[in-house]
Amino acid sequence: MPTLARTYLFVPGNRPERFDKACAAGADAVIIDLEDAVPAEARDAARDAVAAWLSPARPVFVRINAAGTPWFERDLGLCGRPGVAGIVLPKAERAEDIARLELAGAKAVLPLIETALGIANLRVLAEAAPVQRLLFGSIDLRLDLGIEGDDEDALLMFRSQLVLASRLASLPAPVEGVSTAIDDAEQLRADTQRARSLGFGAKLCIHPKQLGPVGACFIPSAAELAWAQKVLEAAAASGGAAVSVDGRMIDRPVIERAQRIVDDAQKTGGPGA
Repeated sequence: MPTLARTYLFVPGNRPERFDKACAAGADAVIIDLEDAVPAEARDAARDAVAAWLSPARPVFVRINAAGTPWFERDLGLCGRPGVAGIVLPKAERAEDIARLELAGAKAVLPLIETALGIANLRVLAEAAPVQRLLFGSIDLRLDLGIEGDDEDALLMFRSQLVLASRLASLPAPVEGVSTAIDDAEQLRADTQRARSLGFGAKLCIHPKQLGPVGACFIPSAAELAWAQKVLEAAAASGGAAVSVDGRMIDRPVIERAQRIVDDAQKTGGPGA
C-alpha cells in the first residue's frame, strides 16, 4: 500500500468473494465497508466474513459502523486485527470516539466527515491521534444539512474547511467523496479535477472503473510538468535574480509549486491526464 494513496476503493463487507478482486483492481487502498453498503440484518455476518479473510499480506482499511449504532461496539474487535491498515469512522463527530478506536488497537483512523457536527468539530478531529487523513462524505452531508440538487458550489465552503483543517493539523490533503456516475468518465474526471483544484489529494471510488481516471487526475499532467521544469530551469539560470517565464515574473511560491509538481511526477512515475 503506497505511503499516500490517491485512490480508495470501497468493497461491500457482505461480498467476501469480491475482496481479493478489489485488492487486485489497482487501487492505492481498499476499504471494506461494513456500513452503508451492507443491509442492517447482514452486518454481523459481514463482520465475521471480514475477520476470517483478513491477512497481513493484504492490508486494507475497514469502514466500521458509526458510534452510537448497535454494531459499533462489536466492530471495535476488528481494530487491532492483523491486516487492518486502519479504520474509517463514518459520521465522525467526537474525538472521544477516535480515542476508543485507538484503545481498541487501530493503527490509523480516517474520520469520514459527513455531518454538521463533524464539520463543526473538524479541528479537534483532525488533531486527534491516530488520525491519518480526513475523508469527505459529500452525499451524507447534503442529507444532514438539507441541501437539495447537484450544485457542487453548495458544498464549496465545507470542502475548503477540510483542506484548511488538514493543513493546520499537518495531515495530507483530504480525500474527496464518491462520484455516483460509474459509466460517465468525463463527469468523473471533471469531479476529480475540481477536487484537486480545491486542495484535495485523493478520492473515494465505488467501482474499479473509476480508478484509472481518478488516479490520473491526481498525477501532474504533461503540460504541468513541462511548465514546472521550465520554471525551475529559469530560476536556476538566473542565479537568484528576478526572472520571467512565459511573460510572467516568478518568485519563491511559484518556484516551490514547480518543485512540488516535479516531485509528485517523480513519485508517480510520470505525467497523468
